[in-house]
Amino acid sequence: MANPKRRHSKARTANRRAHDALTAASLSECPNCHERKLPHRACPKCGYYKGREVLEVKEAS
Repeated sequence: MANPKRRHSKARTANRRAHDALTAASLSECPNCHERKLPHRACPKCGYYKGREVLEVKEAS
């Protein structure tokens, strides 16, 4: 197996890891119930997508 001949510096390691940060999920507002939801997906609260109901959502009792 290949092994590194020299140790990578802290700056080189940090530069490589500079793009590893997580980004927050972009959320849009449901036009029906105004809850936050992922874009291009049916709303988990009301079950609507593009103005029509596509999921049956059970009522919380």
